[in-house]
Amino acid sequence: MPLVKRSVTLDGHRTSLTLEPEFWEVIDWISQDQNRSMASLISNIDKTRSPEDGLSSSVRVWILNQVLDGKNPAN
Repeated sequence: MPLVKRSVTLDGHRTSLTLEPEFWEVIDWISQDQNRSMASLISNIDKTRSPEDGLSSSVRVWILNQVLDGKNPAN
C-alpha cells in the first residue's frame, strides 16, 4: 500500500506527515466526529508524544487506540 505524504501546520510551523491512506481516512473520520480540524488533532498528538517517538508513528498508535476504544465513527 502506498504511503501518502501531507503537509500540516503545527503551532505555526509546517511539517510533513507520511501515513497509509487508511490512517488518513480514519483520522479524517475522527476529526469530523469531534468537530475539530485534522491539524488540531495532530497538534495535540504532537504535544503529548515522547520526544523519542516519531510523529507518524505516534499518530498511527493514537488512531489505533481510538479505534480500539470504539471511537471510530464508521462503526
